[in-house]
Amino acid sequence: MGSACIKVTKYFLFLFNLLFFILGAVILGFGVWILADRRSFIFVLQTSSSSVTVGAYVFIGVGAVTMLMGFLGCIGAVNEVRCLLGLYFAFLLLILIAQVAAGALFYFNMDKVKQEMGSIVLKIIKNYKDGQEDSLQDGWDYVQAQGKCCGWVSFYNWTENAALMNHTDVTYPCSCDKNEKDDGLLLRTGFCNATDGNRTESYNSPKDWPVYQEGCMEKVQKWLQDNLGVILGVCVGVAVIELLGMVLSICLCRHIHSEDYSKVPKY
Repeated sequence: MGSACIKVTKYFLFLFNLLFFILGAVILGFGVWILADRRSFIFVLQTSSSSVTVGAYVFIGVGAVTMLMGFLGCIGAVNEVRCLLGLYFAFLLLILIAQVAAGALFYFNMDKVKQEMGSIVLKIIKNYKDGQEDSLQDGWDYVQAQGKCCGWVSFYNWTENAALMNHTDVTYPCSCDKNEKDDGLLLRTGFCNATDGNRTESYNSPKDWPVYQEGCMEKVQKWLQDNLGVILGVCVGVAVIELLGMVLSICLCRHIHSEDYSKVPKY
């Protein structure tokens, strides 16, 4: 390999590592978002399955190591240090294995997550208390308001809530209100009352509720599928860059016959 080819390989590897560093930051940020989010369905999902939490920590670990390897790869490529390039290749291989393991964990646990997800949502609905500050309740209220849906399979899931059904007037979950204007700022929580002068029943009948009748199950599963597609797309992109980086690092490492450690930056 001529000196010109080595130089081209070196700077291609540098650019790959710069992109690698950025994608590592994206993966790390996604893992942090899963753990920190308390206002959307991701929090309900995280509570329903330990696999999601484990996956989030794997993403954080892989993202942090990816950023570190991108940094070391840049230094090794620009300064032509064989030991850094060899270390870079070894860690890239480990990261690739960890990514495949995390992807397999999510994929093979999807059915289990969906089943547990339904159970935890039905439990939230059954134990929902008006006026109580609870992050799980707020998360589910957010899902119903944003998804324009009510309950899990249908709005009749709310009939399992004894506190709601004990009301003698028309009382329903506020976040299910189909007449509520979506201003994107104010989230209504708890139970709301509707007045109907023509009503003769002395009990809380679901057929009188001004709520969305469609359940949230299909919308939540579609949201999960769409976001999973984005995650897998990013992971595949990172994996391709990793493979290219591994090939370029080996090519460059094989054709560096002598090392000058004085090139390595001193900190």
